[in-house]
Order: sequence, then structure tokens, then C-alpha cells
Amino acid sequence: DMTLLESINSRRSIRRYTGEVIDEDSLRLILQAGFQAPSAHNHQSQNFIVIQDPEKLESIAQRHKYAKMLSNAGCGIVVCGDRRKQTRDGLLACDCSASIQNMLLAAHSLDLGAVWIGLYPIDSFVKMISDLLNLPEFMLPIGMIAVGYKAENKEVVDRFDPLRLFMDKWENL
Repeated sequence: DMTLLESINSRRSIRRYTGEVIDEDSLRLILQAGFQAPSAHNHQSQNFIVIQDPEKLESIAQRHKYAKMLSNAGCGIVVCGDRRKQTRDGLLACDCSASIQNMLLAAHSLDLGAVWIGLYPIDSFVKMISDLLNLPEFMLPIGMIAVGYKAENKEVVDRFDPLRLFMDKWENL
């Protein structure tokens, strides 16, 4: 078991998978982490659609230029925001992004690979996913996660950059 800080500091975007389906216990833990995310005004507007159908995963991979890895993923998780619960799309995107980050960290802690695939605000991606999944108009797909058993490992990268850190005010360098 890795600590939270170890998980945060060692998580990497993994795009190559074995194709094996994610076991139910691991999937439930990942989804639980998504539901635990904070949300603006505690509206809990986040909804998750798990895609395990290989044809749907392949369809998305063919239609989204940054989602090719879905072809071999164990599953995809689409994170949608309910506009009936949160009427401001910016806050909806924040709520869903918090869930996505939680799920990425949960997958990593389970030694699974995962990567964030953007949807919103790119209209063509939002429409494609909405049509494919038959989403009602009030449900806005913000992003999705490809999750799978890793077929690659990546080195840890320290991204701390003191040149992008400011105290109390912005300073032009």
C-alpha cells in the first residue's frame, strides 16, 4: 500500500494496456473514489458511465483522436455532470474534474494504469459521447478515463517547479 503522497507523486498517464477486463472489486473502489470527490455547494452533480463493451470502446477510439488507447483498455469511465443539480458549466467541470483526479489516483493505488481523456469543452467530442451513450440534454460529459492492466511502466517525474511558485503576489521574472 502506498501513501497518498506517494500515489500523487508517482502517478503517470498510462496509455498501453493488456486488454484484460477490470475486476469488479477494483472497479468499485475506483468509482467509490470518484463519488467521494468534493463538489461546489455539495450538489454532487457527478455521474459515471462505465463502458466495458469492446465495440463501444473501439467506436470511441476511432472517433476521438486522443482516445486510441481505449481499444485495449479494461474499461472506460465517462464522467458527466448533471446540469439540473449544477447550473454553472464551469463549476460542473470542476466537480467532475475532482472526481476524475480521485479515480486516477485510486487506479494507480491499485497498480492499474489510467489516463484522463478530455471531452468538454470540445463540442465534437461532447456530441459524439452524448450521441453514443444516449445522454439526455441535461447531462454534460466532461471527461473520461481509460483504465486497464498496465502494458507499460513509466518513470516517476518530479514536476515541482519553483519558477512557477509565487508567494502573496505575482512577480514578473
